Amino acid sequence: MPYYFAYGSNMNPARVAARIGATRRVLAGILRDHALRFDKASRIAGIAHANVVPVPGERVEGALFELEHPEQIRLMDPFEGFPREYDRHRLPVVTREGAIEAWVYIAAKGTTAEALRPAREYLEHLLAGEPFLSPDYHRRLAAVEAVADLDDHALGQLGLSRHTPR
Repeated sequence: MPYYFAYGSNMNPARVAARIGATRRVLAGILRDHALRFDKASRIAGIAHANVVPVPGERVEGALFELEHPEQIRLMDPFEGFPREYDRHRLPVVTREGAIEAWVYIAAKGTTAEALRPAREYLEHLLAGEPFLSPDYHRRLAAVEAVADLDDHALGQLGLSRHTPR
């Protein structure tokens, strides 16, 4: 079966289930030689989504979903903005079971910018991935400077609400 590696808001299993249905299981995973960045421009000026970039020696922790059906990855495409906002790549993700090849979405060329920050509500979805993250990685995510107090319209444009995902 295919796998999907989530390092952003889809680390929240409830969010994934609502988007693509049930998955077989979820494992903690590490994407080696990549770093997490909040540089993917969103629909709201100054607001970022998560992205990964190649950086030797760095690591990105996340949730590795084993999909029940191969077509579930195509169901995720609209939520990830594929193919305009993000490209889909097959990369090895390290788990306690060894390396597993998985689909990973990476920001498409021309969609990133500097000096962006995630919305607080968006960052809460990443923090909901705590069961799949090391304590240190989770602490670093919790310390990310986020934008609070976006209005309901802006949150809706980002596919978010004031409801906390935990």
